[in-house]
Amino acid sequence: MLIIDLLKVAPMQVGKRIANAQFSSDCFQSMTKSYAIPNPTYQNTSLSTVPHSMYKGRHKHEAVIMSLQDKWIFQDNLSEDRAFSVRESLRNAIIDRRLAPGTKLSEAEVGELFDVSRTVVRSALQMLAFEGLIKTERNRGAFVSNPTPEEARQVFAARRMIEPGIVLSAVERLTEPDLTLFQQHLEDEERHLNARGPAARRAEIKASGDFHLLLAKVAGNAILQKFMDELVARSSLVIALYGGSGISSCGHNEHHGILDALRNRDAATASALMLHHIDHIEADLDLRLREGLALKDALGL
Repeated sequence: MLIIDLLKVAPMQVGKRIANAQFSSDCFQSMTKSYAIPNPTYQNTSLSTVPHSMYKGRHKHEAVIMSLQDKWIFQDNLSEDRAFSVRESLRNAIIDRRLAPGTKLSEAEVGELFDVSRTVVRSALQMLAFEGLIKTERNRGAFVSNPTPEEARQVFAARRMIEPGIVLSAVERLTEPDLTLFQQHLEDEERHLNARGPAARRAEIKASGDFHLLLAKVAGNAILQKFMDELVARSSLVIALYGGSGISSCGHNEHHGILDALRNRDAATASALMLHHIDHIEADLDLRLREGLALKDALGL
C-alpha cells in the first residue's frame, strides 16, 4: 500500500494496515520523504514539513503515521536490547566455561530458553561470532569456538604485545580510589580462591580475568579496553580447552606483585611482571598436537 492510500483511510485502519505490513522505520522514512504533495509549491517536501492546511483535514492521519514510526523505532530498540541480553548470557556462560568448546548453540533451543524470536537469537549469535567466541558452519549452525593450538598461541602473543602498554598507561593515570578498587578486587579473588565447588571456581576464573579488564579501564583507552575484553574472553576459551585443571587461569599472587609495582609508580617493573604473568598463564597450557585415537583404542577395547 502506498502512503497516499494510507492517508485516505480512517486512522484506526492506518494503524492496523501499517502494523500488518511490517515495514522497517528506515523504509518508512524513505517512503515519506519520496511522497509528493499535489501542489507545485511543496512538490519536493516531506510530509513532516508541509503546513497542516495542505492536508485538508489529513493532519490526524499524519499524527497516527508518525506515532507508528516512533513505535517501530521503539520495537527495533527493544529487539536490540533483547539480542544484547541473550548475547551477554551466552558470553558469560562461555567465559565461565559452563559452555564447553564445540557446544552446539541451536537457534530454536536458545530462542525457547530466552523466550525470544529466532531473529533476536541470530543477532546475538552474530555478535558472539564477531568476537570470535562462536563459529557458524553452513547447514550445521553455531558452535562455541574450539581454538586450535596455533590460535591459542596467537591469543597470548597478542596479549604480550598489548598488556605491557596498558600497564604503562595505567601507571600514569592511576588514582588512590583506583588503588582501593584494585585492592578490593584482589580480596574478592582470594575469597573465591579459598572457596570450594564449581560455582566458586567459575567466580575465581572470572575475577582473575576482570583484573586485566580493570587495568585496561584505568588506562583510559576505549579501543584497547575493547580489545582486552575480547582477548580475555578468548583466553578463557583457550584455558577451558588446554589449561591445567588444578591451576587458576591467572596467578593470584602475581596480581599482588603487579599491584605493588603500580602503587609504587614503577612502570618498568609492573610491565615486566605483566609479561612474566602472561608467560606463566600460557606455560600452564598443554598445546601439544595429538593424533586422535581409533574408537577401539579410545575405549580400551
